[in-house]
Amino acid sequence: MTETIRLAELIEALSHALDMTEGQPAGHCVRCCFIGTRIGKALGLSEEALRDLYYTLLLKDLGCSSNAARICELYLADDLKFKRDFKRIDGSFPQILKFVLSHTGMEAGLAERFRGILNIFKNGGEISTSLIQTRCQRGADIARQMRFSEDVAKGILDLDEHVDGGGKPQGLKGEQIHLFARIALMAQVIDVFFVHEGGEAALAEVRKRAGSWFDPQLVNVFEKLATPVFFAELGADGLERYVLALEPGRQAIMADEDYLDDIAAGFARVIDAKSPYTSGHSDRVALFTDLIAEELGMASAERRRLKRAALLHDIGKLGVSNSVLDKPGRLEGLEWEQMKRHAEYSETILSRIAAFSDLALIGGAHHEKLDGSGYPRGLKGEQISFETRIVATADVFDALTADRPYRAAMPVEKALAILWEAAGRHNDEACITALERALAKAELKAA
Repeated sequence: MTETIRLAELIEALSHALDMTEGQPAGHCVRCCFIGTRIGKALGLSEEALRDLYYTLLLKDLGCSSNAARICELYLADDLKFKRDFKRIDGSFPQILKFVLSHTGMEAGLAERFRGILNIFKNGGEISTSLIQTRCQRGADIARQMRFSEDVAKGILDLDEHVDGGGKPQGLKGEQIHLFARIALMAQVIDVFFVHEGGEAALAEVRKRAGSWFDPQLVNVFEKLATPVFFAELGADGLERYVLALEPGRQAIMADEDYLDDIAAGFARVIDAKSPYTSGHSDRVALFTDLIAEELGMASAERRRLKRAALLHDIGKLGVSNSVLDKPGRLEGLEWEQMKRHAEYSETILSRIAAFSDLALIGGAHHEKLDGSGYPRGLKGEQISFETRIVATADVFDALTADRPYRAAMPVEKALAILWEAAGRHNDEACITALERALAKAELKAA
């Protein structure tokens, strides 16, 4: 039977992963959607335009994971905290200086920190442009892959442009910047200041940036909307359900099986862009998962569902700092605790989608081991579903045969030997056997 899911439900749930990688409190994109859609309605936009604006706001941070590793490398800082606090900076020299001194290299030695700060002052404009260009272009490309309109893609592409021409990466001015981007940037700043300092502070910040960052016409529209009732609604517990119910258009868009595949593939690109060491990881795990499932004689519908689970199994890594993900040495203490939480994050995000409940369980348990030595729950034996065992085997195999911060990729034969050494204790023997047979058929075993 063909499965369909409401697209808005799917995108709202997955937007929480984007909140994580931007270091924002849960619901940031949903709150921006509420703010921006209300502005769009006040402007008298058509239902079609409002719908595109709605998805632009939920997906504005699609490319955000692509610059996380570079931020860690350049600024010697936790990318999640860096991004979270950077959204409150207005671009003035005193604020930038204070931010740099308080966030660059907090855990580095004085010499490294000094060089990091010098690098920012010498090459800050070029570095910043490159980071934002990568983020915006990647986000727009993924939006197109996920079948969203060119207006949605352009809204994401222009997100960091300012009406006075002082934004990045192209330095566009005024109406050269897509209307959706002008609304989304303002909605973003409103939410950040609302969450940290309240409605009055958000309104004051918007007024302060009118004519520089923000379109004065849009600021005037927001000033009329910014009532105590508006901010009460923005902070309400049931906001996500309310925003879901307010999806513009006469009929809700439904995602069929093919569209679900495209959405999963798009978010896999977001996940894998987080670290240079995980580039292509989700796609490869999906391939190895499907090879195992095919060898085991699973039905095509089940294989398709498992492939989606494999593509999204690591979505929780968007909530882990690259200072942990890309560390070349052994993870210890709090670092290891942070890494272990990614499986919990995966389950939490995917469980927001009713039709993905089984995928959520796989995402949450793909690091469990048959002998109970895995994480996060220490599940044993039959407590770990066979579907999870398939994805877990594929995940370990790819981790062994890909480059990692702490070692080079292993040959296929060695990786299979390591899997067999822990067979029955860590991974399921039937899954390893199926993988080995599939690789042999594909003539990869001796590669």
